[in-house]
Amino acid sequence: MKWETVIGLEVHAELATQSKIFCGCTTAFGGEPNTHVCPVCSGMPGTLPDLNRAVVEYAIRLGLALDFTITKHCKFDRKNYFYPDLPKAYQVSQLYAPICRDGRMEIHTDGKKKTIGIRQIHMEEDAGKLVHDPHAPKGGRTFMDFNRCGVPLLEIVSQPDFRSSAEVIAYLEKLRETLLYLGISDCKMQEGSMRADVNLSVRRPGDELGVRTEMKNLNSFKAIGRAIEYEASRQIAVLESRGKVMQETRRWDDDAGKSFGMRSKENAQDYRYFPEPDLLPLEIDDAWLDRIKANLPELAHEKRERYVRVYGLSESEASVITVHKNISDLFENVAHNSGEPLESAHLITGEIMRLMNDTGTLPEEVRTDANKLSFVISLVLGGAINRNAYKEVVEAVFTKNADPESYIAEKGLMMVSDNTIITEAVTAVLAAHADEAADYRSGKEKVFGFLMGQVMKKLGGTGNPEVTKKTLQELLAQSR
Repeated sequence: MKWETVIGLEVHAELATQSKIFCGCTTAFGGEPNTHVCPVCSGMPGTLPDLNRAVVEYAIRLGLALDFTITKHCKFDRKNYFYPDLPKAYQVSQLYAPICRDGRMEIHTDGKKKTIGIRQIHMEEDAGKLVHDPHAPKGGRTFMDFNRCGVPLLEIVSQPDFRSSAEVIAYLEKLRETLLYLGISDCKMQEGSMRADVNLSVRRPGDELGVRTEMKNLNSFKAIGRAIEYEASRQIAVLESRGKVMQETRRWDDDAGKSFGMRSKENAQDYRYFPEPDLLPLEIDDAWLDRIKANLPELAHEKRERYVRVYGLSESEASVITVHKNISDLFENVAHNSGEPLESAHLITGEIMRLMNDTGTLPEEVRTDANKLSFVISLVLGGAINRNAYKEVVEAVFTKNADPESYIAEKGLMMVSDNTIITEAVTAVLAAHADEAADYRSGKEKVFGFLMGQVMKKLGGTGNPEVTKKTLQELLAQSR
């Protein structure tokens, strides 16, 4: 009999607030160790938390976007555990009354739709970071950096509705897309802004759920996919050899392509949750919800539908453009400034994507000037430059932030449309290639391409193709 993989996800998203969840310290990534801390987030005795209102609004924004029920009377709890990067020895989180309950997300895999249930979204504070000294002798040294302590998190907890790594990746891609378009997280997985814990078990179809393991803090889609495939195979091998899968937390080593046991898996009662005594319950009224709902931005799937319906883009182009909010913003600015949405879409999905790939530029790193791109579009559509020059200028704008007008003048890329200059070039080519001209006049029309190429070469590749072609045809006809 076949085995069925059952997967649930816990996704942690760091919020894009300016300050931490319970104090005024910056949430900026990096910085010298232990410089983004204060008595509150470093857990000094006697300090009191002050809830950041923006964190609540961001949680509600995500909840409304994913069709959650918002808990109007919610509260915080203490999750008690000891770990070196948690100076208070507890984490302020939400167990009993999370802010969002019972949401859902529709995903598409293998041409099929599937609805994934999401149990809850809750607010909590992040822990610090352990930095291991790679140069220390065996046994090593570990340093503690508390800069990340108190950075606001949303934990999004799914139901165990996934049956494959493909479904997991589709869900994570859409969740990241939603977080980005809502403007509540930068989702930079390389910086830990979005990370996932994978809870996985296997069973025979129709059986009860098996014993699960948890792989923590996976921070790339590729690593998540590999970890799921490995762990499912490992558990199946254990069960088929009549062993028992242990409920445990495992560490994924992407270099080794294996997971390793870390510790036995805790249950909720092991954390001795109790209501956070230093924070009052949170009351969310209808007026607050209505204000947030009225200001929800357009999400990626809504943009895709509008681009196809209003601008006439293909679905594939609309999908590429909405791969990241930064790219869709660039497209909309170029389309608005140029008045040419179709040409703007071709530019983004063609040259810009090629340049991003060639230079290793991530979507969030694109800083290309939309006004300059719009100007280049107006030049090529207006016949001032040809398509080859167009590509060259776009690359200069993308890689060097070049001024298009100055670059074109410096490189001599402006297309020649002057009849006198073009006529002189055509006349010279026909004189130099009299035999080929005679062949054309005798009916060998394929020679025309050769003659056209010679004229364009004489004009330095900047001749207006339409004017040049017409002039060449006219002069050839005059001699027939």
